[in-house]
Amino acid sequence: MFGTFWSLVPPIVAIVLALITKEVYSSLFVGILAAALFASDFQVVTAYNTIINDGFIGSLSDAGHVGIMIFLVVLGTIVILMNRAGGSSAYGKWAQRKLKSRKGALLSTFALGCIIFVDDYFNCLTVGSVMRPVTDKHGISRAKLAYIIDATAAPICMIAPISSWAAAVAGVVEDYDGLTLFIKAIPYNLYSLMTIAAIILISCLDVDFGLMKVHEDNAKKGDLFTDGVVKADASAERPLTDKAKVIDLLFPVFVLIIGCIIGMIYTGGFFDGENFIDAFANCDATVGLPLGSVAALIITIIYYMGRRLLSFKECMQSFPEGFKSMVAPILILSFAWTLSGLTKALGAPEYVSAIFEGSAARFISILPAIVFVFAVFMSFSTGTSWGTFGILIPIIVGIGLPEELLIITISACLAGAVCGDHCSPISDTTIMASAGAQCDHINHVSTQLPYALMVAAVSFVGYLFAGFIQNPWIVLLISFVILSVALAVIKKRVAKA
Repeated sequence: MFGTFWSLVPPIVAIVLALITKEVYSSLFVGILAAALFASDFQVVTAYNTIINDGFIGSLSDAGHVGIMIFLVVLGTIVILMNRAGGSSAYGKWAQRKLKSRKGALLSTFALGCIIFVDDYFNCLTVGSVMRPVTDKHGISRAKLAYIIDATAAPICMIAPISSWAAAVAGVVEDYDGLTLFIKAIPYNLYSLMTIAAIILISCLDVDFGLMKVHEDNAKKGDLFTDGVVKADASAERPLTDKAKVIDLLFPVFVLIIGCIIGMIYTGGFFDGENFIDAFANCDATVGLPLGSVAALIITIIYYMGRRLLSFKECMQSFPEGFKSMVAPILILSFAWTLSGLTKALGAPEYVSAIFEGSAARFISILPAIVFVFAVFMSFSTGTSWGTFGILIPIIVGIGLPEELLIITISACLAGAVCGDHCSPISDTTIMASAGAQCDHINHVSTQLPYALMVAAVSFVGYLFAGFIQNPWIVLLISFVILSVALAVIKKRVAKA
């Protein structure tokens, strides 16, 4: 079954089961079991050994995965500290005075997501922890919050030259200046840019459809979750003092941002003589983020103790609470990493790349649209955008395309990778967005999917034009008009329903 369509069956089974049953752990485990059985030729004992050793132990012993888990736990602890010190409450009260409408709360969440562009993991959890009190007070569902967080994580990082994503793209491009190619591809990154436009239009025009409308209608009546789920560890979020000010939330967030940037450029050799851009291009985010976040945690504890908002004992009590708040996303990530690893071991990347490589050169003018579809499918099935463009970009570069068409096709690959990652229930950024919004994961996936697919359809049409027109501004204008018309039609139909 190696390198055949069967290699894609386990993740597809897991995704379909998760959407049908709305139960993520068992669905992912069934996918893992299927992958192990396929890899072992249905030898039960070998499959069991594969699940434990090659699957869970292999994924959890990966240095990059451990780094992300450390970052999650540290960030969870910082969030608990901010809540207990009263920083989140103070910000919520300030925002309630300044933000008078749901539209303002939605656009403020979007703006904060755009500001925190360094890394998508960092974006998801920070925006969620800061904006939850604000969106709750304005009757915005957790599903809608999770959508905005997710839509301003990977899409924003994919058009930010100084981000972990830009560094990853630059690292897989050979025989070209990877960062320069990434920057030239930004105007053609239709999925990322149209996702940003969609959030603004949806917020300003108050358009909701599909399951998201059900969640939003219920949130306006006071039910933020629709399924009746209540906040876990609500006591941990209750401030222990009322002396806090807005700066008591902003300071830790600022320190966290600076710490993570310094940690990332440190791993890229900035302090060994590399310039800032090259250091970012060569950084290791899975090491830099834990380095920066641990330093930020220490500074935050000292700051809160110095402000007499928390005692040393209260700070230490936040550690287990922070870990508990991240148990669910860590569990889901562990299952998703295991499934992804076994899927790769079955030869799924080789299967998709072989199909693409064999047919890509035959359809030069519509190549960007073809690449977009391939990247969406591959990223959705495997749950990894980085793995998707890491496989496809070297193939695209090796075809020998004219420069402008090469830029468009690279951009289509990156856009498709982000789109598939955005839609996939087994994507780590989708899981992080659910964690940041404290939203049920399957609720987030099922409410977000119609929005993401709408933007994906617009992007596909845009890439059909791009292969012929090869002018980014005309293509962007056409895509934006199509998106605006689509949302206008949807709003009209929803109003009639």
